[in-house]
Amino acid sequence: MFSEIAEFHAWYRERCRAQDYRTSKIPIDEIDGWLTDPDSGNLVHRTGRFFTVEGLDVTRSGRAVESWQQPILVQPERGVLGILVREFDGVPHCLLQVKMEPGNVNGLQMSPTVQATRSNFTGVHGGKPVPYLEYFTAPRRGRILSDVLQSEQASWFLAKRNRNMIVQVDEDVPVLDDFCWLSFEQIDELLREPNLVNMDTRTVLAGAASQRFRPTDLTADTFRGAMARSWSPGEGALHATVELLSWFTEAKSRCTLTRERMPLAKLSGWSRVDGELVHDRGQHFAVVGVDVRASHREVTGWQQPMFQPRSQGVIGFLTRRIDGVLHLLMQARTETGALDSVEMAPTVQCQPDNYRLLPDDRRPLFLDELLGAPPERVRFDCVHSEEGGRFYHAENRYLLVEVADTFPMEVPQDFAWVTLRQLTEFVRYGNHLNVEARSLLTFFGFYKEDER
Repeated sequence: MFSEIAEFHAWYRERCRAQDYRTSKIPIDEIDGWLTDPDSGNLVHRTGRFFTVEGLDVTRSGRAVESWQQPILVQPERGVLGILVREFDGVPHCLLQVKMEPGNVNGLQMSPTVQATRSNFTGVHGGKPVPYLEYFTAPRRGRILSDVLQSEQASWFLAKRNRNMIVQVDEDVPVLDDFCWLSFEQIDELLREPNLVNMDTRTVLAGAASQRFRPTDLTADTFRGAMARSWSPGEGALHATVELLSWFTEAKSRCTLTRERMPLAKLSGWSRVDGELVHDRGQHFAVVGVDVRASHREVTGWQQPMFQPRSQGVIGFLTRRIDGVLHLLMQARTETGALDSVEMAPTVQCQPDNYRLLPDDRRPLFLDELLGAPPERVRFDCVHSEEGGRFYHAENRYLLVEVADTFPMEVPQDFAWVTLRQLTEFVRYGNHLNVEARSLLTFFGFYKEDER
């Protein structure tokens, strides 16, 4: 445990020095252990496990572009993302680890206690066992606080889900060198630093967002006061939860998206150039190969394919006070790889550069309001990484913006105003709130006092 956040940073720097790691890009045709299927061109591991890179044909999307083809990650097995919680002097602390992922822009980030695919924790890679896994597999010790199958980035994964778990224990837990106990308040500080708390930690912590919120004066005429009322079950929401669930069901019923797996070699609009599979207009992402060396992983060296975005994304909620209660503008978003095709998403979720060749009327709704907000209305603004095990240098700018009272309450049919309390109800179930929205919910849970 650390009495001051400066102690954590000193420990973090020491652990970074102690670990020897390196990631370098290599041509996808030269990835050791991976094969290009001679019939389909799909990238597959020689064991038939882990994941595959295949092609996907998308039509009738209902999006700015109606149809397209793209590479997609297919990983049907379900991993475990778990955080161990223990109270010290009455204060809950999370056991996090500093972990190297090949796609991280800065090498090491703070990860959950356990972050492992099924292939990893069943030993397919032939490496060392996953520490602390026994707390998250039956029969287990401790008390379950949250346990949900949650989706991951549906633009790049096909129906991918991981088990998100929070387990509380009372017993002593031996702390290994790359692990540390952090209080929620300390995690609050770290979330304000770019690329330090990884995506897997953020999605797991979303499962305890309401438990982490520190109460404040419900009568305060401040942003935080409006947040407190938004968390409170006794305060008014614009729409009842059952109405929002009906709105979500209607959006899924309207969805016309069709998708079909296809051979990677037959994708239209994609070409192999200089050892990478790239989009012909240089947009979206590329499929690249990497060679990895990591002294403190279960396996100290390997090679694999990864997806590398061509530009930074933008993910954000517009928020508005309605009768003194903070509401978020939620989107029912058609997602390429989502299990049910539609998930609840932030107001805006896109790579703006992908729209530079399209007419202005096909830009994502509310993108200009989010990016053009005056500084005094920006409540959170920080760049964070996405999943570093599959995505190479994938970063998004996460924003929370409060709009003025003049912003219309009437919104398009795929959008709805929701309270924070309602979001925490939705996050208890899989296939409702997407991973980007869960990350943003984590930032709300840690929001500090603000008198504006």
